[in-house]
Order: sequence, then structure tokens, then C-alpha cells
Amino acid sequence: MLFAERAWLGAETGIATGVLISHDDRGEITEVRTGVDAASYPSAVLLGGDVCLPGFVNAHSHAFHRALRGVSETRSGDFWTWRELMYSVAGRLDPDSYRSLAELVYAEMLLAGYTAVGEFHYLHHGAAGVPYSDPNSMGIALIDAASAAGIRLTLLDACYLQAGVDGSPLSGVQLRFGDGSGERWSERFSQLSQLSQSATASRRLGVAIHSVRAVPRPAMGTVIAVAHSNELPLHVHLSEQRRENEECLKVVGLTPTDLLASVGALTGGTTAVHATHLTASDLTRLGLARCGVCACPTTDRDLGDGVGQFAELAEAGAVLSIGSDSHAVIDPFEETRAVELNSRLFEERRGLWKVSALLSAATLGGARALGWPSGGLAVGGLADLVSVRLDSVRLAGASLGLASASASASASASDPAADEALLARVVFGAGAADVDTVVVGGKVMVQGGEHVTLGSPRRVAERLGQAVGVALGVD
Repeated sequence: MLFAERAWLGAETGIATGVLISHDDRGEITEVRTGVDAASYPSAVLLGGDVCLPGFVNAHSHAFHRALRGVSETRSGDFWTWRELMYSVAGRLDPDSYRSLAELVYAEMLLAGYTAVGEFHYLHHGAAGVPYSDPNSMGIALIDAASAAGIRLTLLDACYLQAGVDGSPLSGVQLRFGDGSGERWSERFSQLSQLSQSATASRRLGVAIHSVRAVPRPAMGTVIAVAHSNELPLHVHLSEQRRENEECLKVVGLTPTDLLASVGALTGGTTAVHATHLTASDLTRLGLARCGVCACPTTDRDLGDGVGQFAELAEAGAVLSIGSDSHAVIDPFEETRAVELNSRLFEERRGLWKVSALLSAATLGGARALGWPSGGLAVGGLADLVSVRLDSVRLAGASLGLASASASASASASDPAADEALLARVVFGAGAADVDTVVVGGKVMVQGGEHVTLGSPRRVAERLGQAVGVALGVD
């Protein structure tokens, strides 16, 4: 059992006090009680911090990109010039170095308040595309890294077969990404599925079409068939840059969204990542299909990719989640508020999102995108929580009125306006350093701001720095 003095139980229920959460051995919530006195349950784990939230979900990650944080900031260019730097890192990693790097990246996520991650994995093979003795060695390295760090993982195995929508072949480092054909990708993924059957309750698989430029239509059909026949999440990079759209229109005569629709890729089990440059028709298609859309605003601004129309997508019916993608920033509070703040620059107005809707996207929307129960802190949801302290200089004033509100509130009463005001202070004011406690599947992984097995943020940083040095080829 877990006890929180105060917890947000969702947009409809609001913030409750004296919250006791029971869970089973698989880390799923079996009972939630409110208005409880902690002294009556001495065996319950008392969670630190001042307000508990469902765990943040990082629905889109490329773990090895973390090595590039700050590296390219003195150079001009765009996504395509940055990609060359990324390829240089991809060319150096092997299963051992990738596992070491990913473990510390996932630890950084936990310390920041993420409890689950969707790893969009396409760095499959060795030099020149030669498979390792186990062709899934790199994927297994990521699974092992997540296990060591203690984060919930959906490994999204990506198909990547060509260099452009015109069918140009892979070359250089890209050869490490490719399996040769959709059938060979499917065979390798089937082997990975068999290897992962003994995975814990906190590990799942999904599949991905890297992008319309990297996967020809027949292979898209293969990936989609694997996803649908096994009821797996399907993810795809979509319209991340204008050049991608222009090339697709030139070669195929369709927008990337229309191309995906033509092969049956747009369903409620699909998550479109970025979805930055959409036509009005694209937006409607994604909404009507109830697709997920993963916003990666800190990466998009870092690379100069643009601002997505996420409020319009949500209004059309798409389900939003967030992802830190290239890890220019690993901070779910910053990622969440950036959805609103970036849109303000684009729309030239404020308040496009209710704070509770932003928070739902960053938590429940992400769980849905990765194939996990998405009920939040309710029966059937995951016992994944993050507890935030309100006593930092960033949140000075955030706790005003909470003591009197707690004293007078009943277990069934919640003031929606007061709840929204508190959530606004947390979402728009807090940072990763304000995280006190992180729980994954009922197990405390971060306590008092320190990882329970990997140590203090400083210790994690030292080891992460060493792993980044290996990835960059710097002694």
C-alpha cells in the first residue's frame, strides 16, 4: 500500500487528501481510498513530497541521442545537418556501450519524474549493417538498461529500409538501421518477441514504421500486420519537417498522412510522433481515426522543426502524449508546459489548454500510446506515481491555502477551480529538481530526490558523463 497526503486522481475527480492506494503484484491498482488517516495504516509506504500525480510517460525516446545535448549548439543548420552529428554517435555504439548509456539516460528520466518510456529503436545492427550473433543484441541492451534503471519500458522496434521516399538505398551508418526487407524485419522482430516472453510486468513490445521516407509501402503493410495481429502499439514519425512533406508529395502525390492512411496505418492503436506540419485534411484524418499524437516540443524547438497544432488535433479527436525524443531536455514539466507555451507563440493567444488536459496528456495519454493501462490513479490503472515538493524557490507560494483546504475538505469534495490553480502552479512552475518520490509498479525507485539503487543525481551524472564520452569518442 502507498499513502499520499494529497493526490490528483484525474480531471473528473480532482485532488483528494489522505489517499491510500493498494496494488497487486503486477503493479496495477486494486483500490483507492481517500480521506484516510495514515496512522491507521502503519504498513503503508508514506510518499514524500506535497502533491502526488500519476507517473509522467515519455512516449518517444531515442536513448543514444542524449549524447548530443549541447554538442551542436555552436553550429548553424537544421534537422538535416544535426542528423549527421547523430549518425556519428550511432556509428560508435555497440551493445555494451549502448546499455551503459541507456541505463543512465533512463535513470535521468526517473529522477525527473518519468515512470515509463517508449524507446523508438532503430539502431539494430553492427558496422556496415552486419547483424550481431544475436540480431536483437541492441534491443536486448535497451531492455536490460530499463530493467537496471527501474523504469517501465515499451520497446518500439522500428523498420527502416531506405534512405528516402524515392527508394534510394541506405548507406554509411544508415546500414546499421536496416534489415533488408519487411520480411526480414518481421523475422527478427519475431525472434525478439520470443526472447521477451519472460519479460517482467514492466516490459512490453511495440512496433514502428520509422517514417514514410524510410519504409516502402509493401513493408509498411508488413509492420501494420504485425501490429494488428499481435495487438501491439504502432508508432511512426510523421511530418516532422517540411522537406519530408515536399518529397512525399513529389514522389507519391500524397501527404505523409494520406500515404499512411492508404496502407491502413491510421487507427486508434497508432501514434504519430511530431505531426508538426499537417494540412487541414491531415489533421481531420488523424482525429477521426482517434490516433495518438506524441508532441516533442523541446526537441522540435531545439532542432528548429516548427510548432504542431496540438490543440486542434485534440479537438478533432486525436489523443495527445509527450516525448523527450532527442533529450535536449529531460524534464516532463517543461515538456508538458511547452505544448501550451509553444502554441502561444504560434497562435498569439494564451490558454489553449486546460492544465488538467495537459497533465492528462503527459500521463494517461502516454500510457495509452505505449499499450499500458491508462486509467491513472484509479482501480485498474498503474501504481506509477510521482510526488512533487512545493517548497522550492521555483514553487514559492504554490502551497498557499493548502493547509486550510486539507483541514476542511471531505473525502468526496473537491474544488475544481482550486485544483486547477494548484496544478497550474506545478505544471508551469515546477522542474525535475522538485521531484521527491517516484514509484513504478508500486515500487519506490526515487526517494528524497535520489535513485534508490543508482544513488544521488550527482552520482548518476558522473556515470552518465562517462557514457556520453564513450558515445562521442572522447576520453
